[in-house]
Amino acid sequence: MFEIERIVRTALAEDIGAGDLTTEATIAPETQAQARLVAKEPFTLAGLDVACRVFAMVDSSIKFTARHQDGDELKIGDELAVVSGPAAGLLQAERVALNLLQRMSGIATMTAHFVSAVAGTEAQIVDTRKTTPGLRVLEKYAVRVGGGRNHRYALYDGVLIKENHIAAAGGISAAVQRARRRLSHIHKVEIETRNLDEVHEALEAGADIILLDNMDNETLRQAVELVAGRARTEASGGVDLTRVRGIAQTGVNLISVGALTHSCRAVDISMLFDSEA
Repeated sequence: MFEIERIVRTALAEDIGAGDLTTEATIAPETQAQARLVAKEPFTLAGLDVACRVFAMVDSSIKFTARHQDGDELKIGDELAVVSGPAAGLLQAERVALNLLQRMSGIATMTAHFVSAVAGTEAQIVDTRKTTPGLRVLEKYAVRVGGGRNHRYALYDGVLIKENHIAAAGGISAAVQRARRRLSHIHKVEIETRNLDEVHEALEAGADIILLDNMDNETLRQAVELVAGRARTEASGGVDLTRVRGIAQTGVNLISVGALTHSCRAVDISMLFDSEA
């Protein structure tokens, strides 16, 4: 909750600053209004509670009535929520609430497409740390709403030895050995590999998870056969909707998709005032 409030406060300060010139110049302070949040395209909803928090932080007297919940599949014209209260507060909260709702729902929608594409296989879709700075908690939540899984949240909660770590440590074996000496027995070690020789070396070094980076599907199949269940496997790099099912059919356990958070398109949501409010 603290992280969400921090995000919302920062966004509101960025947008309103010293004051809303337009609203202050045109709307009487006592004016009351009601508005509807409306879907302008089909999407998977995520972030409704966050939007509610935006309105409450602008004006605690605003009433937010949800018509749906996160995870719902919406169609054009569906009402997400109805908000009512001081018109000035509704107008000042509008853009921040919509920005967060649209981005989170965009992430949930893209994630749902990837999850659907691998349905019936053993592969799980996971995200990455390629998130918008400052918005990670919201974006990773949206991935879960869309049916995906979270990879490590940050550098502090998981070990992933990547290409540059390997180079600096003096090789795969050296990197894994150093990690094992430093880490607790409860930490799993994941290591990035680029070819079958490196996969073999990672197995010999005792990696718990082997990341198969930018490999074609045939190499992925061979890597899965080589690992033979001795470690979990994760495919990464160049993953899109056109090839994700083929990747899943190679037998990998995980497919990490940076595009879920770094390349998603915000969905289209409007806030429309009721003329008779």
